[in-house]
Amino acid sequence: MDTTRSTELFAEAKLHIPGGVNSPVRAFKSVGRDPLYFKSAKGSRMTDVDGNEFIDYIGSWGPMIVGHAHDLVIAAIREAAESGTSFGACGEREVEMARLVKDFVPSVEMVRMVNSGTEATMSAMRLARGFTGREKIVKFEGCYHGHGDSFLSKAGSGVATLGLPDSPGVTKATAKDTLNARYNDIGSVERLVEENRGEIAAVFIEPVAGNMGCVMADRDFLKKLRELCTAEGILLVFDEVMCGFRVARGGAQELYGINADLTTFGKIIGGGLPVGAYGGRRDVMELVAPSGPVYQAGTLSGNPLAMAAGIETLRVIDESPDFYSSLGSSCEYLYDGIRSILSDLGMQLTLNSCGSMFTLFFTDQQVVDFDTAKTSDTARFAAFFNKMLESGVYLPPSQFEACFVSAAHSRADMDETLAAIAGALKAI
Repeated sequence: MDTTRSTELFAEAKLHIPGGVNSPVRAFKSVGRDPLYFKSAKGSRMTDVDGNEFIDYIGSWGPMIVGHAHDLVIAAIREAAESGTSFGACGEREVEMARLVKDFVPSVEMVRMVNSGTEATMSAMRLARGFTGREKIVKFEGCYHGHGDSFLSKAGSGVATLGLPDSPGVTKATAKDTLNARYNDIGSVERLVEENRGEIAAVFIEPVAGNMGCVMADRDFLKKLRELCTAEGILLVFDEVMCGFRVARGGAQELYGINADLTTFGKIIGGGLPVGAYGGRRDVMELVAPSGPVYQAGTLSGNPLAMAAGIETLRVIDESPDFYSSLGSSCEYLYDGIRSILSDLGMQLTLNSCGSMFTLFFTDQQVVDFDTAKTSDTARFAAFFNKMLESGVYLPPSQFEACFVSAAHSRADMDETLAAIAGALKAI
């Protein structure tokens, strides 16, 4: 595989951009090679600047659920752009997006658009503190809620991939207000609540984690977490930036039948453009300025291009009555194929999946939290990643990130992927 142009671009980028990348996992450090630079994407495939084509299982880290450059989404963006790329003022599409989010996720009674998942979680945290009058938050080891200061303690995603300690630049005063619990361990939460009674504003959780690899919360654990938060006057915040609109029409809340007080969104509601949102109970959301005193603002929030792309993506989903069942069937074909390969090869690896999210962990342990995820053999994963890349399959360059399947992935794509997996596993 010729990657000459990508290598040249990376060398140039390192002169101008920290580490040569605008987001750390893109650097490919954990898989021991230089990153690829891409020039185009369509459907299930991406093409790099050297002309190499790959079946893509990153999907821009989740939003491309209908596939890259979907004709209707591109047409919606083009139409919006012709009327102006940004107003810094109110637009009709913002209202339509809000209606759609509320329709998909009934626990959301009001919603505020922002520009990224990080901005959504930071805003939800400030709102939770303002509503409760409390300062501390609980998060779970291995869950990544963006790069806001309060969330970078024992975070997953790129922090875990690069083996970084808790980030320099986060003050001790900020860090002390973040309490870390163990994912899927209600006892760890109960102990923190007991030790900090009356001080905890919110519990943040990825109900389907994608940033320590794909790890599902246990249903009974989430039920008890909901009950604990209600009893203690703590807001339960579901970070559905990744799993929202992906694991089900109504996200993890539909899947589990458990409502959050606040929910953060991103990815799919942007249709590939930068978008985030937070929403939830009306009595909580009405504290956001200008309705209330909790300030949050953004010049590009509700940007017409981003709204157009997100609205059209949700329309494509909603106008296909069997969208999720069809996508689920495709995913199960892939997952069954992976399990069959592992069985044939006598390999004790762990495949976690939820809807169209999945991770193959290079460990023989059941992966239920960050500690068990970290038992994975990352060197072996790196070898696997590189073999898959050479076979034309583009996976996340990290053991601690989820893969994403789109509706554009065909049975032929799946068969080609399974053949590459079998070859890669035999080779390593």
